[in-house]
Amino acid sequence: MSAIAGLPPALRFIQRDWLSCNQLVLLDRDGATLIDSGYVKNAAETVALVRAELAASGAPLRRVINTHLHSDHCGGNAALAAAFDCELVIPQSSAAAVAAWDEEALTYRATGQRCARFVATGTIAPGETFRAANADWIAHAAPGHDPESLIFHCPELGVLISADALWEHGFGVIFPELAGESGFAEQRAVLDLIESLAPQIVIPGHGSAFSDAPAAIARARSRLAAMASDPVRHARSALKVLVKYRLLDLERETQAAMIAELSAASVMVASAALLGVAPATALARTVDELIAQGQLRRDGAWLVNA
Repeated sequence: MSAIAGLPPALRFIQRDWLSCNQLVLLDRDGATLIDSGYVKNAAETVALVRAELAASGAPLRRVINTHLHSDHCGGNAALAAAFDCELVIPQSSAAAVAAWDEEALTYRATGQRCARFVATGTIAPGETFRAANADWIAHAAPGHDPESLIFHCPELGVLISADALWEHGFGVIFPELAGESGFAEQRAVLDLIESLAPQIVIPGHGSAFSDAPAAIARARSRLAAMASDPVRHARSALKVLVKYRLLDLERETQAAMIAELSAASVMVASAALLGVAPATALARTVDELIAQGQLRRDGAWLVNA
């Protein structure tokens, strides 16, 4: 957790590893706002990191606001609500799925990931604003990676919270395209939107915060063009991301158990269909590729995160 050059002292950036997303603490005297909460496996660590920031500032945690509800962005929601009795504010378009705890619609069953159930206390929609760190933040729709995703921009401070719509070197998997729905065009439009906002500092969902948004956007456009020209390559990359993520979470699992569970997960089924093979075959090939790249290793019947 750190102050970043050019970032106002009321904004505290917490950079995490690739199992949990980054967080941003926005400090006010009457209470702090936290953007996103990481993965459920790291929930106790998230609570400790936030508690340390609050102790330094003297502010209570008033609310958590989620950019979107992928498991790595909201897995600490329940733990934070229990620890701080704070509000949980989610994208309005995800409210029904959260209320019903529809794990397929929320993508947890679809991707073979975990998330502790939580109860939302409020919503935020595109075009709405919230006030934090003594400034106004505007929510913008950011479909592409996730149709429900939001990004938050503060024109006064020149700061953009870009979630998984833009990282310094890329962006998140374009999940709608795996299911045969439009996503590349939406991601292209989000990059155009970010360019028009001209942020001075970008706080991404993963990786380092950065100030050269034009360069990051140019890299993202190049990557997006490559994905759009080769959807099969995109599906193969998505499978590698998801299998690696699962092993980051579980640390070790037999290949047979993993394939048995994930072969029915809808994202895996759709990705395998793009590759023209059965899900079990696609997953086995993905494991072999990750082992060849040094991302996983075998220990007898076990797959182990490397």
